[in-house]
Amino acid sequence: MMQSKAYTQKCHSQTSVENCIHTYAGIQLREECYRQMNILRARYGPEYEQPVAVPMLTPGYNLPAKNIIHIVGPIVSGRLTKELEEDLGDCYRNTLDLCEENYIRSVAFCCISTGVFHFPNKRAAEIAVQTVTEWLSVHPETMDRIIFNVFKDEDKTYYEQELY
Repeated sequence: MMQSKAYTQKCHSQTSVENCIHTYAGIQLREECYRQMNILRARYGPEYEQPVAVPMLTPGYNLPAKNIIHIVGPIVSGRLTKELEEDLGDCYRNTLDLCEENYIRSVAFCCISTGVFHFPNKRAAEIAVQTVTEWLSVHPETMDRIIFNVFKDEDKTYYEQELY
């Protein structure tokens, strides 16, 4: 059951979860992201930007994690559409697929696309939990632990409502 494989954890920083990760991982993480993007830009052109829902794997450097999976979530600039909801689901699905491909058995998700990307927090939590639950039903022995790491008390409440 999903409840035994996932729980919430609150980041106690005054900044975003992404900034927490980059700050505590150290300068090596920024250098690695820069290096990987340069490789992609050499292949696809100087204007290349990482597409929505395509994960990128880096080492965790100074974090107590072996790896970090970076993913660009959908940006809501008007009304929420079915396509944006599907893109958000793809973020979670593709990240879990990357974990499986790389024998990563534990992952912590932040609230992808909420905050400055303006995805409604409650709907984002619903999509995250539904997508992860569906993925786990097809890959039941793949993951040991999935964490939904939240930044706001509001998000913690939404995830707890979905999980319990």
